[in-house]
Amino acid sequence: MTDPRDEDVERLIRPEVRALAPYHVPDPGRLVKLDAMESPYPWPGALEHEWLEALRGAEVNRYPDPGAARLKAKLREVMGVPDEADVLLGNGSDELIQILLTAVAGPGRTVLAPEPTFVMYRQVARTLGMRFVGVPLREPDFALDPDALLAAVQAHDPAVMFLAYPNNPTGNLFDAVAIERVLEAARGLVVVDEAYTPFAQVSYLSEVPRHPRLLVIRTVSKLGLAGLRLGWLAGAPAWVRELEKVRLPYNINVLTQLSAQLALEHMTVLEEQTARVRVDREVLRVALEALPGLTVWPSRANFLLFRVPAGRAGVVLEGLRTRGVLVKKLDGSHPMLADCLRVSVGAPAENAAFLSALEETLATLA
Repeated sequence: MTDPRDEDVERLIRPEVRALAPYHVPDPGRLVKLDAMESPYPWPGALEHEWLEALRGAEVNRYPDPGAARLKAKLREVMGVPDEADVLLGNGSDELIQILLTAVAGPGRTVLAPEPTFVMYRQVARTLGMRFVGVPLREPDFALDPDALLAAVQAHDPAVMFLAYPNNPTGNLFDAVAIERVLEAARGLVVVDEAYTPFAQVSYLSEVPRHPRLLVIRTVSKLGLAGLRLGWLAGAPAWVRELEKVRLPYNINVLTQLSAQLALEHMTVLEEQTARVRVDREVLRVALEALPGLTVWPSRANFLLFRVPAGRAGVVLEGLRTRGVLVKKLDGSHPMLADCLRVSVGAPAENAAFLSALEETLATLA
């Protein structure tokens, strides 16, 4: 096939899009995969059998329920969504971010977030031609700087502000008093992204009725359902009604609806698995802190951020790959993340393999 001419690409594709790099997901092959904050635990055999039986009733020749009414009802029940709030479903929380920013995008509109944080806030904003403003977190603990954030809110009057809670990739929770100040000061929407709330066990969901411009985003991915790609947003019905106009029809497929509904009926299984991850996270953190030359940050999520000796992040990443383990390289993504890698908390055997590979790799740097 003949490639299009460069001038045609430049003429038809917006410059904001041409300037972006695609979101890169490496092929893990046969590596121990600790780069994407997935649950390391599959469903128990009995639950898997029940799931496969449920899928037998899927009418894949028909479009799914466009409103996913039964799934929404189960989500509301299990997650404790306030009666005053409405729910919007997305194909992962990424789609919810895209829906939200598409709805508010316009000339001169700004998106704001403390950084470093989840890259998709900036990526989607720039794709839509919006201005993105990042407000640096404090060093060395990545805490929220409320004065700087409030000054940025006053200066830029953002249409949307994102607060990842806990923050990705740093794993920390922002100060509740600072968040309250932001909620009171912002004229735009404030989105608290709670992707990792199963591991932090704190939430702003109950605050939605008290703050008219507060939206809370969650995902079931970190609960062990990453393959389903299901995210949900809770907010005042007036916001959700407008966002529904942007959501593409049938965005939650029939297999996801059936699978997620069944999983939520067995929430205790998922909660037991996340409890195991929380325990394993602390074991892994202590072990990492015992290794020479590393800086390790405490985490309320299902991953740990750590810094390796200066200038050696790429070498350590490759050393881990050579020894069969895949983690996430954050060095180069933001100045505050220089020399940093991020490791997901795996099952005990996976964590042991990672620690062994890391110890061997660090020994080669001496």
